[in-house]
Amino acid sequence: MPDAPAPLDLATLRGEIDRIDAEMHALLIQRGAIIEELIAVKKTSESGSAFRPGRESAVMKAIAERHRGILPLDTVESIWRVIIGTFTFVQAPYAVHADVSGGDAPMRDSARFHFGFTVPYVPHEGAPEVIAAVEASRGDLGIFRIDQGASAGAWWRRLAAPDAPKIIARLPFIERPGHPAGTPVFVISKPLADAAVREVVLYAVRVERWRDAAAEGIATLGGEIVCTTGLDGELSTLVAVPGRVEASDLVAALEASRAPVSEIVEVGSHAARLHVGDAAARTAAASRAAIS
Repeated sequence: MPDAPAPLDLATLRGEIDRIDAEMHALLIQRGAIIEELIAVKKTSESGSAFRPGRESAVMKAIAERHRGILPLDTVESIWRVIIGTFTFVQAPYAVHADVSGGDAPMRDSARFHFGFTVPYVPHEGAPEVIAAVEASRGDLGIFRIDQGASAGAWWRRLAAPDAPKIIARLPFIERPGHPAGTPVFVISKPLADAAVREVVLYAVRVERWRDAAAEGIATLGGEIVCTTGLDGELSTLVAVPGRVEASDLVAALEASRAPVSEIVEVGSHAARLHVGDAAARTAAASRAAIS
C-alpha cells in the first residue's frame, strides 16, 4: 500500500490562507472596476437609488442554497450584505432612515447587517417621519418594524398616494432561528416601477366593520393581516397576499366574510421570504438527484 501523503505543516496552511485572502481582495477590486462601468451604463449616480430588491433577494437566496462547510451562514450572509450594500452606495449614495420608536438597537443591527457601515444611518421617532424623509430624498431608503403595535397608527396609509414611497422589500431575505439581525422590517423607497418584485403584494384596506371570518377569508387566498388599527370608526389594515391574487379577489373574500371594503390601495410589494429549512431541503434534493 502506498504511504499516505504527509499532512501539510502550519506554515504551508497559513500560506494557503494568505493566497486565498489576496485572491478575494483582487476579486473585490475587479468587482469595483465593473461597478464603475455599470455606473457609466446605468447613470445611477444621476438618477437616484441603485437598490434593486429583486436581484438582491435572488442573490442572497442562491448563497443560502449553495452554502456548506463549517463557516456559519450568518457570517457568509453578513459578508455579502456588506459587499452588496456598499457597492450599491458607491453607485448612488443613499442613507437609511430608521424608525427607532420601538428601540434603536434592533433597527441599527438590521441596518448595519443588511446595508453595511458605509451607508449613513439616520434614526427617527416614528414611521411617519421615516416616510417623509424618504419622500424628500432623491434615493434614500427607510426601514421600520413590521410588528409595531396599534399605537403606531395606520402608517401604511401614508404610502397610498401614487407618488408616495412604497414598500419594496422585507428583511431579512433569509429567515432562520437565531438570525443576528432577525427583526422583521419593511424597506421603503420612492416607487421602483422597473425593479419591483411582486411575489408578495401589500394593500392598505379599510373596512366598515370587522368580522373574525375576514382573517380566514384572507388566509384562503394565501394572505395574512400584517398590521391593523381603528381609524375614524372603521378598521384600517395592511394585508399581504401572493402576487397572483388580484385586488378584486381580496375585496370579494372580505365581502363574503361580511366585512365591507370602503377603500383598497396597493402600497408596495416584495420578494417572498426564504426559510433556511427550505434552502436545506432544496440542496439535499439536488444532491440526491446528482447521485441518482
